[in-house]
Order: sequence, then structure tokens, then C-alpha cells
Amino acid sequence: MKAKLTRRELLAGTVAAAALTGPVKAQAPGGGSTQPEARAAAPAVPFLGGKSILVTGSSTGFGHAGALLYARAGAKVIASMRNVPRPEAETLRRVARDERLDLHVVEIDVTDDASVARGVAEAERIAGGALDVLVNNAGIPYTGPVELQDIAATQAMFDTNVVGFQRLHRAVLPAMRARRAGVIFNVSSQLGRMMIPFGGMYAATKFAVEAMSEQLAYELAPRGIEVVIIQPGGYPTQVWPNRIRLTRQLLDRTPDELEAGYPEFQLRDSALGGNTDPADVPRAIAEIIAMPAGTRPLRRPVHPGPKPHEAINAVSEQVQRAVLSRTPYAAWAEAVLG
Repeated sequence: MKAKLTRRELLAGTVAAAALTGPVKAQAPGGGSTQPEARAAAPAVPFLGGKSILVTGSSTGFGHAGALLYARAGAKVIASMRNVPRPEAETLRRVARDERLDLHVVEIDVTDDASVARGVAEAERIAGGALDVLVNNAGIPYTGPVELQDIAATQAMFDTNVVGFQRLHRAVLPAMRARRAGVIFNVSSQLGRMMIPFGGMYAATKFAVEAMSEQLAYELAPRGIEVVIIQPGGYPTQVWPNRIRLTRQLLDRTPDELEAGYPEFQLRDSALGGNTDPADVPRAIAEIIAMPAGTRPLRRPVHPGPKPHEAINAVSEQVQRAVLSRTPYAAWAEAVLG
């Protein structure tokens, strides 16, 4: 009987590539509990000294919190955002000066090829070579009935949430592959696994992130690079004001008769997540960064409340194992799925 190959063995390059992974309110999509939760003491963040980490979408939310958390844990952090100079960039730079953090701000608009190329080149210059970690975090949300999602909104979400991730993949991977090491984190959502009515095309973009990321994980396993999908539930970040602003703009340009066809949909100003801590997400990422190569999970759900999509993760893994076990890529699947 042929010995089962471990993910660690594949990542170490010992296998040749030829060897071939209660009710939900319709008007408030996003997953997670809306009730306040009692916060437990935050777990210790592992030391990340020696790691270079590029984070997209660092102006607010998970990206902003993550840039500070990784830098405070000793990493060299390249925090990226669009439209620099801007106040959020200066805030990060000021904190970096005050706390003597190895934190740098570069401009990257994930919807622009040239901006991504320039930003990643600068990030690699700061890092002194290939990046150790990419955190693909930038994203935008619209909500509402799918029929109301006009082509402008649909294209904007896919260009940022999906194509933007791919632009970063293509920019960082040549150097990572040459070094045969690296970790890519793609921030998905509970809505990358399950649908809620009136979630708009946002869930479609996150389903695309899930598929793209898992396929990439299989293809990169024999090249020493790991891909981890982060699946947050609802957190009270800037994503909610952004969702409200963008959806109102969408509704303003939607014909009244079209909007009237969906009387059940109401745009609510309240954010999901209660008093949950958005730093949960970068803490989970930091924990996974610190794990030994070859032991990192393919997916990590993150939320203190319900995580209903875990059942879907489990079924998907079972199906992928069964399908890929009969193909030339069985070793890749075992390496990624563990």
C-alpha cells in the first residue's frame, strides 16, 4: 500500500510535481449573532518577528487592525490602501513612529493593474525580497435583491472582491515560487458558503473567493506555498457604513417600479456583530502565520457566535477528498486537506 503523503512533506518539496484538496433577517445579511456577547480575555498574539506581511484594505476594519497587530507582534508590515495620501495612512504612520513599529504604508488600488504592480514591487523592496505573507483583505459590499444589482455595482464588487485578489496573487507569487515558501490569506465570509435573501451579489463574490482560493491551494502545495481562507461572521467594522452608503447610491439610481417589486427588502442602518471584537480576525491570522509550514488549515471560520457554514466546510472537504483521490492530484488534496 502506498504511504499517505503529508502536507508538510509536499511543502518541503520532497514530492515531485508529477506526483500529482432561529431565523435570519432578510434585510441584514452577513452572518453571526446580532446579540451582544460577553468578551473573553483576548488570547496572546504569537511573536511574528522575521515575517514580512503585505495587507490590502488597511484603511479600516480587519486590515487596519491587522496591520497594527502584526507589527506589534514583531513583523515587518506593509499596509496598503488606495487614494494615498489620506488620514488613515497618516494614522498608521504616526502610530508606527510613536511605537517604533516596523510598519510601512504603500498605495495599492486592487482594481488597477499598474497600481498593484507598483505597490507589490515596493512591498518586496521593503521586505528585501519575496513576501512571507499576503493578506488579501480589501473588499466592498452592496446588498439588495439580485435583480436590483445593476451592472455597475456587480462589476465593482467582482473587480474588487475577486479580481482584486487575483491581481495580488499574480503579483506576489513569482517571488514566492522562486523561494518555494509563503502564505496567502484570502478573507472570505460566512456568505462565501451560504446564502441569505437580499445579500445581493456580495455572496457571489465570496463564493468565487472560496473556489479560487481552494483551487490555488492545491496548485501551490507542491511549490511550498500555502493558502488559507478566513471566513468571518458579522463584525461591527466600517464595512457596514460602507454597505449602507453604496446600497443607498444603488437604490437612488434604481427605477421606482423595479424597487417596488421587492417590498420585503429594507435597508437597515444597524450593523451585525453586537459588541464582538474585529481583532478576532487578525488574531486568527497571526496564530496561523506562526504555525509550522505544512500544518496550516485550508479554512478558518472566525466568530464567537454561530458558525453554521462549518457543516458545509466539512461536507465539501469530504467530497473533494473522494473526487480527487481518484485523480493524479490525490497527493495535492491530501497535502491541503490534511
